[in-house]
Amino acid sequence: MSVETGSSTSKIEIYVPLLNEGTDVVRPTQGIVLGSDEVQVLPTPHYDPADEEWEFPPGTRVRCVREFRNGRELLVARQRIA
Repeated sequence: MSVETGSSTSKIEIYVPLLNEGTDVVRPTQGIVLGSDEVQVLPTPHYDPADEEWEFPPGTRVRCVREFRNGRELLVARQRIA
């Protein structure tokens, strides 16, 4: 993935996989671009870890991949960065 950015504080829309949903589900949220292939996950306004289990919780640094879902290209968080 290559995230195009004008500065190190740019926000982009990313999608985070949800766990224990019984099907493949991703939640849209924002991320802060930290580098050419590094994004920090931000919470949604009503983020509740008791309601949804995100594979990569807010604050996690991730790499995203471009995926096509329902005819749209999305940036999906797929790898945690140590």
